[in-house]
Amino acid sequence: MTVTIFEMSPRDGLQNEGRTIATADKIKLVNLLSGCGFTKIEVASFVSPKWVPQMADGAQVLAGITRRQGVSYTALAPNMRGLEAAIAANTDEVAIFASASEGFSQHNINCSIAESLARFTPMLPVVRDHDLPLRAYVSCVTDCPYDGPTPPAQVADVAAKLHAMGAYEISLGDTIGMGTPETISAMLRAVSDVVPAAALAGHYHDTQGRALDNIAASLDFGLRTFDASVAGLGGCPYAPGSRGNVATEDVVELLERLGYVTGIDRAALAKAARFARSLVEQTDAL
Repeated sequence: MTVTIFEMSPRDGLQNEGRTIATADKIKLVNLLSGCGFTKIEVASFVSPKWVPQMADGAQVLAGITRRQGVSYTALAPNMRGLEAAIAANTDEVAIFASASEGFSQHNINCSIAESLARFTPMLPVVRDHDLPLRAYVSCVTDCPYDGPTPPAQVADVAAKLHAMGAYEISLGDTIGMGTPETISAMLRAVSDVVPAAALAGHYHDTQGRALDNIAASLDFGLRTFDASVAGLGGCPYAPGSRGNVATEDVVELLERLGYVTGIDRAALAKAARFARSLVEQTDAL
C-alpha cells in the first residue's frame, strides 16, 4: 500500500530561520527534492513579508526551479492577495490554514476562527476558476501554546468546514509537537466522523520525540498522507518551542519498515538532507 509524503522543508522547514536563506539555495533545495520521488513539495508561502520575511522570495523560487513531471509544487496562500500572487507564480496547488484553537488564531492571524474561515469565502470561486487543487491546514489539533489541550470536537468542526469549502485534503497539525498516540487517536476519532480518512493528512512536529508514534497511530485510522520536512527542518514562528518537524528520512524508514511504499529514493533524499542541514548550520553559526 502506498503512502504519500508531502515534503515541507522549503516552506515550513525554512520559514522560521533567522538568517535569510539565499533564493538560489532555496531553488537548489527544491531541485534536489524533486529528484527524490516526491509528488508534492510545498515551495513557498505568499504571506506578508513583514510577518514572515524568509518567504518574501516565493515567486522567484517558483520561477527558478526546474519542474519535474509528476511533481506538484505548492504554496500557502492565506488570503486573496496571497492567492493572486500564488496564481501569478504558476503554483500547482494552494493551501489555506486555520486553527482549532481561538488563542492560536488570535496570535497567529489576529482574528477568531470564525473570522479566519470567512476570509476564505471570496477565494473559493477564484480557486475553482483556475482549477487549482485546494488543501487546508488545521493548527493545534491536540494542544495550543496559549489555550492548552484542544478539544477533539473543536478540531472536527474546523476540519469539516474546510472540507465543505472544497479542500480536497485537511492536514491536521500538531503544531507544538505535544501530541501523543492517545491524544492523536482521540482527535482522529472525532475528525474521521465528519471527514473521510482518505481526505486527512497528518502534520506532526517532533518536539517531544513522538511524531513517529503518532504517524503509526494515524495509519490505524486510515491516513495515507503525512507531511514531513527533510532533516527535520522547521517549526512555527507563532508557537514558541515548536521547532522540529518530523524528519522525512525517519518517516520513510518507518513506513517502509511497516511495509508501505513511499516511492522515495533514499540516496537522493540523504543528499537533499545534507544540503538542507548545511543551510541551517550556516544560520546557527552566526
